[in-house]
Amino acid sequence: MNSIIQGYWPIFQLYQALRTQLMEILTDEELRYTVGGANPTLGSLCRTIGEVEQAYVQSFQTFKLDFSYRHPEPELEQSVSKLSAWFAELDQELQATLEAFSEEEIQQHTIYRGENFVIPIQIQLEIYKEAL
Repeated sequence: MNSIIQGYWPIFQLYQALRTQLMEILTDEELRYTVGGANPTLGSLCRTIGEVEQAYVQSFQTFKLDFSYRHPEPELEQSVSKLSAWFAELDQELQATLEAFSEEEIQQHTIYRGENFVIPIQIQLEIYKEAL
């Protein structure tokens, strides 16, 4: 077990649990809510949360952060159950990806976030936690 999973992951899971709790109290109807104007719906914001997680999962696999991914199913943002299932899949993939790192890989690999912006894996996870 590497240092991220052993020392950091239990706390990180508490942040993920906040999103899970949100999904447990939302309804499909509430996902369609918007404050008006050009603002997106709550469901669209939830889909964006998943797309951001997908970008971070991929960054731990490719060592490059790329925010271009868009979920192909537009109906996703209108279904609490679909969003919840997708979030659970992403969370499992993130955990499996991080568990696969050896301690040496954690120390050696960095994540490219753009020109002159390269950071250690642990810091990348910390930034994602703040995004979440």
